[in-house]
Amino acid sequence: MRSLLPDLSPFRENRDYRRLWTGFTLSNVGSQMAVVAIGLQVYDLTGSTASVGLVGLFALVPLVVMGLYGGALADHHDRRLVGLVATLVAFATSVVAAVQAWLGASSPWLLYGVVAVWSGAFAVSSPARTSIYPRILPPEQLPAANALSVFAMNTALTAGPLLAGVLVDWGGYRAAYTTDAVLTLAAVHSLWRLQPVPPERVDDEAPVRRVGLRSVLDGFAFLRTAPNVRMTFVADIAAMLLAQPRVLFPAAGAVILGGGATTVGALYAAAAGGGILAMVFSGRLGGVRRQGAAIMVSVAGWGVGIAGLGVALLAAGGAVSRGQALVGALVAMAFAGAADSVSAVFRTTILQSAAPDRMRGRLQGVFIVVVAGGPRLGELAGGGVAERVGEGWTAVGGGLACVLAVVLLALWQPGFVRYDARHPTP
Repeated sequence: MRSLLPDLSPFRENRDYRRLWTGFTLSNVGSQMAVVAIGLQVYDLTGSTASVGLVGLFALVPLVVMGLYGGALADHHDRRLVGLVATLVAFATSVVAAVQAWLGASSPWLLYGVVAVWSGAFAVSSPARTSIYPRILPPEQLPAANALSVFAMNTALTAGPLLAGVLVDWGGYRAAYTTDAVLTLAAVHSLWRLQPVPPERVDDEAPVRRVGLRSVLDGFAFLRTAPNVRMTFVADIAAMLLAQPRVLFPAAGAVILGGGATTVGALYAAAAGGGILAMVFSGRLGGVRRQGAAIMVSVAGWGVGIAGLGVALLAAGGAVSRGQALVGALVAMAFAGAADSVSAVFRTTILQSAAPDRMRGRLQGVFIVVVAGGPRLGELAGGGVAERVGEGWTAVGGGLACVLAVVLLALWQPGFVRYDARHPTP
């Protein structure tokens, strides 16, 4: 049983990692609180769901642009300094949000601006922080460290929205934003205490370019010569484009399963809960050598979970009751969330261990773009399909298409399936 529990050796043995993990776990909880609070406040100010939808747009564009540029910054400058400056900018946006709430000087456009600046800051700090881990941890501890990071993110996705609701009900928006600002200081402190982490250079490398468009394009050029790293992105894109279920949740709650917003929230929470449960029993992940094969199996597992969600939606009100269908849908989403979390651990580990240090920041920037943009495109495609064939068949078809895509990708890139963690190659 002990071998199944999370491997805590990175947390136990490395003080710098312990500080970073703790600081950014607390900060992520605060960020998720702020996301919920901003959506609620925008709706209070405008009474418009469309206005709330604009929050996502103002978050996405800076995330994509600054994710790519931020990765280049991390490859050219001290990663600790890049992460610290970006986190201080994020802290400043939290302070602005708190001040406007305390002063009652609220405006949806001010909140849109806060979201945009915060998203840009996160897009810069995340590649810098993630590319620090391979420099402070031995390679054999990277899977365990990434499992702990995925556990922390899923915990933040669960606890942050719950705390936001409690704090907004108790002390208004000012309580939620102020708490977010205080929690962000934990991330600032963890980077402040870290020693400088300049990029590594070797004698036979090409001269370092200045940060700019050419530097960003060099990252994409590297992917053309790195099939294993490239496949970590391709597999994730296939899952997000073909089997993205979030666009189906509102109809599931309002029409198919019943329960309204409560059902929608439960479906989100089930996916996060499955991810948490998978990481609670992640102790054996560090011993997996065929990490490429593990990614393919996990992505296929995601597809199976989404297809299971579709079966539950199709069965609701027919062969089974709505209550039974809801239980099935929650189990399916928990299974999908667990599979996605395992995939995330190995995708991040391959990126960190197989890519050269000079490219890690830019590749982490691409990772952010894929994680942020892939689900949005998947939601757009899924919404269009659901209009024609219905939500249940969209989920079933998308999940099965994801499994089929995994099989085709494995046949196309057999070297990725044989990837050996003991001999990481890009």
